[in-house]
Amino acid sequence: MLRRLLLLVAFGLTLAACAPAPSSYDTQGGTQVYRISAREAGEIPIRMLDSVNSLRQASGAAPLQLNSQLNAAAATHSRDMSVQNRPWHFGSDGSSPLDRARRAGYSGKFLGENISETYETELETLAAWMQEPATREVILNREARELGISWFQEASGKIWWTLVTGAPQAQTSFIAEQGFAAPSAPEQITVSSF
Repeated sequence: MLRRLLLLVAFGLTLAACAPAPSSYDTQGGTQVYRISAREAGEIPIRMLDSVNSLRQASGAAPLQLNSQLNAAAATHSRDMSVQNRPWHFGSDGSSPLDRARRAGYSGKFLGENISETYETELETLAAWMQEPATREVILNREARELGISWFQEASGKIWWTLVTGAPQAQTSFIAEQGFAAPSAPEQITVSSF
């Protein structure tokens, strides 16, 4: 199992190395800061989706699709973490990840959330999430079919990343129709941070 995990992480890092290098770095107090340009902002969700799907394929999980409601929930939380100046899963109004997904209009099953406070690119952040069991589980969850990814970058360059996963209602109904065991407990949500 450990060997497989190491191969997945190595594969993810290889993908990050193959991606076009971000064009805007600067130095802030000795820290290398990744500045997200307008051009890169449009490319980030696709790069992240492609990288996540490559990792999922290597683990035998189905690919994800971007979901606009999950993207909106992720964007709301990224900005709110910046306002609160702390990486955690609760909104300044006490909202949970599930609350934010519902408020954004997501009607599927919310599965998990990863968050990060960093100066690194999305692919470096994904590689870090893949190194931790709880955050890796959110990314590789076999039930997931949809992805939301967003960020908020402060003037200092600090980036607050949020990645959320879910399964559309049709997917959860399909699982039940195929005879797979449905959870008898209330919806379990995995929230992880790095």
